Amino acid sequence: MFGRKKKDPNAPKKVRFKTIRDAYELAAKQYSFVLLRCLAVFVPLWLIGILVGAQFGRPGYAAFLTFPLAFLGAFFFFTRLASSAAYASIEGQPGAGASVLMSIRKGWTITPAVSVNKAQDMIHRAVGKAGIVLVAEGGYAVRALLNDEKKKMERFAPGVPVHELLVGNEEGQVSVRKLQRQMKKFPKKLSTVQVRELRARLKAVGGMNIALPKGPMPKNMRMPKPR
Repeated sequence: MFGRKKKDPNAPKKVRFKTIRDAYELAAKQYSFVLLRCLAVFVPLWLIGILVGAQFGRPGYAAFLTFPLAFLGAFFFFTRLASSAAYASIEGQPGAGASVLMSIRKGWTITPAVSVNKAQDMIHRAVGKAGIVLVAEGGYAVRALLNDEKKKMERFAPGVPVHELLVGNEEGQVSVRKLQRQMKKFPKKLSTVQVRELRARLKAVGGMNIALPKGPMPKNMRMPKPR
């Protein structure tokens, strides 16, 4: 009999450390002096806490209490830097919208590149309680792809709301940085059972197997909580 493989008690810490390290490396590619920027947030917050405590004659006690608060403030600033760097690293790449969509953890089933043309314009499909969301990214010709895909969805799923989003930085478009936020704004129209039936119905439609941008693409940059 082979014994059970023992779980590494330090595994969660190792994963957490790797996540933070990867996020730091990504941020460092986009911003200079990342550590100094974080310290520029941490030190003033901590000093303010100490000064407030000094007014009551308890600077040491205030330093002890405000240290974790200052650390959390600096850590939050760091996650914002890392998140911004993550979006910048894929912005403008073909399939960037799909990369962001697929980082959404709950509520949506994403099928990337359900329609693609020679210019690498593409349509991605998201299915959830809001119905069907078609996310287009590409040039001028992507409008025709979007219209064709919308007609197809209306034929396969009559009566189901079909929403359209165009990824980009021009007027009327949604940037990759705001794409997840925009997805949350759609009103929920379908029940859980209806969503399940819709997913099964569209499963046969499928998508296309193409290469998408790789790398750390966070969902609202959910970093491990400091302990």
